[in-house]
Amino acid sequence: MWKLTKDLLEASADGPQCIDLTFTRGVTSELVVYKPSTEQREVLSKATDVLDIFLALKSLARAHGIGRIDIVENRFIGVKSRGCYETPAGTILRRAHMDLEGLTLDGKVRALRDSFVTAELSKLLYNGYWFSPEREFVQSALEASQKNVNGRVRLSIYKGNVIVDGRASNEGLYDARESSMDEMGGFEPTDTSGFIKIESIRLRKWGAQREAQGKGVTADQVYMKH
Repeated sequence: MWKLTKDLLEASADGPQCIDLTFTRGVTSELVVYKPSTEQREVLSKATDVLDIFLALKSLARAHGIGRIDIVENRFIGVKSRGCYETPAGTILRRAHMDLEGLTLDGKVRALRDSFVTAELSKLLYNGYWFSPEREFVQSALEASQKNVNGRVRLSIYKGNVIVDGRASNEGLYDARESSMDEMGGFEPTDTSGFIKIESIRLRKWGAQREAQGKGVTADQVYMKH
């Protein structure tokens, strides 16, 4: 049944494989494969063509038992069926891409994308609606979200695992000093006091409403006493 992947117990690789994946506007643009077990990160091969990258990743993933799922799912017609899927290259690409998004994609944009675009596009593609106006509409939002997803991710792949070792981008939104509470002049704990007061207004009103209904929280509930 399985054509593209190896069973994890039969994976032939006897050591981790280190690779770098570069993305441009959310699309992979370079793959660098390093020789296994070399401290100097000696380059084994490179690829810049999208298809070449995909085929190389498929081969690497297969050797490490990556990219196989066996699930029971709900079909469009309303019945459940067993689904056995293989996407060795896609598993590695997805892991790297999601990690780079964490560095470069605005949090609100990512939340909106994941709450609607991702789920809706997945459903459209699964149900066979590639050639549809709604797919074009949803995909345009997806492409807009990727304009700043530029950078490089280093990974180690080994025996079913895709491990992120690091990431870098000239357009990253993360600033270690700015987000630290230990740096003078950076983010201070006291900066949150006004925000917390404003955010708590709604919750205090809700709590007062529940108390008026006789559903207020007791001290025993607060301290989890039974």
